[in-house]
Amino acid sequence: MTFLATYSYSQPVLRQSIRGIVLDQQTLSPLPGATIILIGSDPIIGAVSDTLGQFRIKHIPIGTHRIRVTYIGYSTYESPEIIVSSGKESTITVYLRESVLTAREVEIRGDYRKYQPINRMATVSVRNFSVDETFRFAGSYNDPARMAQNFAGVTSGVDNRNDIIIRGNSPMGLQWRLDDMEIPNPNHFAAVGTTGGPVTVLNNNLLTNSDFFTGTFPAQYGNTLAGVFDLRLRNGNSDRREYWFEMGWNGLEFGTEGPFSKGSSASYLLAYRYSMLELISYLGINMNLVPRYQDLNLKLTLPTKKAGTFTLTGMGGISNIDIFDSEKSQDKWMFPDYGEDLANGSNLGVLGLTHQILLSPKTRLKNIIYVVGSLVHTKIDTFSNIVTTPAPWAGERSQEIKASWSTQLFHKFSARNSLDAGVFFDYFWMSFADSMMWKGSFLVNTDSKEQMSFLRGFTQWKHDFSERFSMTSGIFGSLLTLNNSWALEPRFGFDWIINHRHSLNFGTGLYSQMQPRVIYFVLAHPSDGTVSQPNLSMDFTRSWQLAVGYNYLLTENLRFKVEGYYQYLYDIPVKRSIPEYALLNQGHEFFIGRQYADSLINLGSGENYGMEFTFERFFKKNYYYLLTASLFNSTYRGYDNITRSTAFNVNYVLNAVGGYEFVVGKRKWGVLSFGLRATWSGGNPYIPYDVSASVATGEPIPDWSRSYETRFPAYKRIAFRFGIKRNMPKYNLEFLLDLQYRTNYTNIALQRINPRTGEIKYYFQMGFFPMGTWRIQF
Repeated sequence: MTFLATYSYSQPVLRQSIRGIVLDQQTLSPLPGATIILIGSDPIIGAVSDTLGQFRIKHIPIGTHRIRVTYIGYSTYESPEIIVSSGKESTITVYLRESVLTAREVEIRGDYRKYQPINRMATVSVRNFSVDETFRFAGSYNDPARMAQNFAGVTSGVDNRNDIIIRGNSPMGLQWRLDDMEIPNPNHFAAVGTTGGPVTVLNNNLLTNSDFFTGTFPAQYGNTLAGVFDLRLRNGNSDRREYWFEMGWNGLEFGTEGPFSKGSSASYLLAYRYSMLELISYLGINMNLVPRYQDLNLKLTLPTKKAGTFTLTGMGGISNIDIFDSEKSQDKWMFPDYGEDLANGSNLGVLGLTHQILLSPKTRLKNIIYVVGSLVHTKIDTFSNIVTTPAPWAGERSQEIKASWSTQLFHKFSARNSLDAGVFFDYFWMSFADSMMWKGSFLVNTDSKEQMSFLRGFTQWKHDFSERFSMTSGIFGSLLTLNNSWALEPRFGFDWIINHRHSLNFGTGLYSQMQPRVIYFVLAHPSDGTVSQPNLSMDFTRSWQLAVGYNYLLTENLRFKVEGYYQYLYDIPVKRSIPEYALLNQGHEFFIGRQYADSLINLGSGENYGMEFTFERFFKKNYYYLLTASLFNSTYRGYDNITRSTAFNVNYVLNAVGGYEFVVGKRKWGVLSFGLRATWSGGNPYIPYDVSASVATGEPIPDWSRSYETRFPAYKRIAFRFGIKRNMPKYNLEFLLDLQYRTNYTNIALQRINPRTGEIKYYFQMGFFPMGTWRIQF
């Protein structure tokens, strides 16, 4: 324990600052003159926000603290615990709600719901999360997606991916947003049309508090059925330069932030990361599997006195991996007599310019111009113990570029009434090319270059009848120029605070989503030798959703939540020639199968319904826990109109995550942390192989007649986290160790068949897997 013990007890108390900004929750206009005090300080330590709404409380002893923010005419805000470390200033964004008190009402303190979302239009099926939770939760790997897998209603796919499956919906239905920009799959080794992957490109060192939706979203969100990850990046420190260096599971990372120049209000924030295993391989250490990747995240903020604020946000990542059985001994091939050589990679780039300006104290205008590019390339060769030279079996090169513009107007008529409206325009340039060996010859699934545009718009209104009851209503519309598919979707919700401890929430609406773009251009090869694109006329998949939630705040830091929901899905793409097939069962693997995805028609339907329970203690007095249970059913009907389980219908998920932090020394110069996570869920339904047909054709053939009748065994996982943090006068050091244990390899991830022999091989989830992270901030 020399990491902690070598610090001299005679050193002075270490101190640091908390900085932040105070904003109106509706218009996001700064609130100058707000009073901020450190709760429990004696004598009182505090600050007053400046003309830009910014504040800094200096000389705060390291440890965990809370702040109280008051402003005339607004509800009081009390923050959750803020971690103050010696090496880096702590940051917080405070959103204050203008009071609508009448003479007979009593003010409600702003801390009555610490779980309340940032988006003021959200009423139900939403969870606000802090960046601290992405660091704190065991088994999260500092990944927001893996952290969210602890929330009620969420399940995961396989251990080596971070797919988010919400309420039995395909992970294809998740929308990722970064500072109000819709972005594609933000993961390394991504596949076309999917939303998950093994390693995130996102860097949680740059994130601030954000919202995660599991359904019934307000009207500003569209083109999604399952959920929304509405992520926000913080601004860089505009007063002093700060740095961090990190080594761990996600790679070797360097980050920095600070002002452009002394006295400037403009700031930068960026972080670069490189694959740790690739660096280790350069040392000559022999490893069978070397994922190669690197990524960059940045945000530049330029406030002006009269022209508003300009922000440049960027994110990029490149990745590739080679897994060659031909370089291994035969006993390590995929099958005893059959092997594969796989070369796979993906690239991602996002760059956006945002301009925000207050047209008046009650009106804000926000414009965004951004470009998104993605590339996926894959090559698979196969060989056997008879034909030892690898021969092409499958390949893909798919590329998309999207240019987008959006404008949004936010206006507050009064403390009771506010209106949001916006228009979004996307233009796509796409190139899809993939083929595979199928029944003795190459099958070309896609081979085209395409262009199309996508238009959306929304308007939404919020009315506060009182401090205790508010209602939101809105409408979202969209048009896809490829085939003139359109949607017009009303939304409605309310939030009723029964009293200080109890609240009731409700939301309902219509929702739709375009199909994965590559699916529109899949080729059909009928027996007459012609080639066509029959999916071009596919409509959106649509749903009607309803959710009711009840929150009970047992104490200031302990809450119980129960939420029930129903979702009816319709216009699901299905296939006449394979009546059991439905596109909604795709999306949680490293590819979306296209050999069956031609000639789809929007005649399928489905249902998701369930109950979700959350019992949560917010972090205070050095410990926290989160217990969630989800009980649900997810079914679909294909072309034959027979009800079946979806591929994601595990029926139940139980999660438990918690931790305790031991403060070392009266001057809090060290922290020992322990965390535990446990998950238990039902097994995934799957389609078994038709063994005789597979051997006869030499290709893997599913037994469609038994679609999703059988399941893999129940899934169980335990993760443990141990951490040490040491605060020094100018910097702080931290070491984290995550120990993943998946019940001795008993959790099945997927199955593969050897079409030569009919042998079925099961691939298991990761077993015992230790991962360490070392970080310095200064």
